[in-house]
Amino acid sequence: MPRKLPLHVERNHVKGHTYLSFRRGKGPRIRLPNDPTSEEFLAAYQAALLGQPAPVRDRFVPAAPGTIAALIASYMKSAEYVGLRDTSKAGYISRLEMLRTEHGHRTVAGLSRERIITGILQPYADRPGAALDTLKKLRILIRHAINIGWLKHDPSLGIKRPKIKKIRSWTDSEIEQFKKRWPLGTKQRTAFHLFLNLGQRRSDVVRMAQTHVTPERKIRIKQQKTGRELLIPLHRDTIEALDAYDMHHIVIITTAYGKPFTVDGFSGWMRDAISEAGLPLDCKPHGLRKAAGRLLAEAGATAKMIMSILGHTTLAEAERYTEEADQAGLAEDAVIKLEGHRANRIAQTTSVGLGKTPKTRGKSERQE
Repeated sequence: MPRKLPLHVERNHVKGHTYLSFRRGKGPRIRLPNDPTSEEFLAAYQAALLGQPAPVRDRFVPAAPGTIAALIASYMKSAEYVGLRDTSKAGYISRLEMLRTEHGHRTVAGLSRERIITGILQPYADRPGAALDTLKKLRILIRHAINIGWLKHDPSLGIKRPKIKKIRSWTDSEIEQFKKRWPLGTKQRTAFHLFLNLGQRRSDVVRMAQTHVTPERKIRIKQQKTGRELLIPLHRDTIEALDAYDMHHIVIITTAYGKPFTVDGFSGWMRDAISEAGLPLDCKPHGLRKAAGRLLAEAGATAKMIMSILGHTTLAEAERYTEEADQAGLAEDAVIKLEGHRANRIAQTTSVGLGKTPKTRGKSERQE
């Protein structure tokens, strides 16, 4: 049987010859090298996935055995990598290509904790997000090296994950400020409600279409990141926003030219709307997803209820919202109890002796 080809790669038969080409949907065909196991094919396939020009063929030099470049080529042929979603592969490819370009000549056997920290991660000291992603991809390669017998232990053990600033939830006042700037009927207000009341990621909101809304006013969502399929009732605020919004395309949110957004274009457009509302830079679109989880937890939703909306695959992330809400509620109850306790320590009647309030210690002491 013929070898199974990577995603979006097809065989074309022309005049008795078979060629391989890359084609996403109904887009243009991009010619690929004929050997799907060659490094030349892998590099051209990576470039096609990223929408980049095909690399010049004479630049390809076979990776030396035992090097990081050879390990990357081996990993990209593995079942683990082949089984990734197309969107995940695109994210992997850019980081793997960086590792191949900058460190491909290094030997896998020469990797050590010190060399990883100083040689690979140190250049990203001022970019913790890039450092964390580099460490994640490197550990994936190291696991693959152990599986194929190139390493006996993990040299990255003991390396602390770089700390990155987490995206925070929007506050209630920030939510109201955005709504005040963008009234019902505007595209910005409609996108805002799709984020906040459905709690989805930008990659899912940008693809929401009129055909996804059922007659019962629910919306069907297949999350791009997890592949999980959700059916979520529309919040009355979202229904109000959709009814007030004049849609001219099957996709709900479109560009100024009436075309669907790309994910990055949509993110930039939403960023502009947030800035124009006078909100700070750390108010990010993803923070509305965090706000959705926070509001659900504060309303008393259980962790499993939050999972059913946000699409989390584990309880741990959803439980974080409920724990934060429980903490805030318990803290408020505790302060109310403390205030009540202090009030009860003050005598309810005034002493007639010298006009002073006697000190009490919980129980009144009866004098004989």
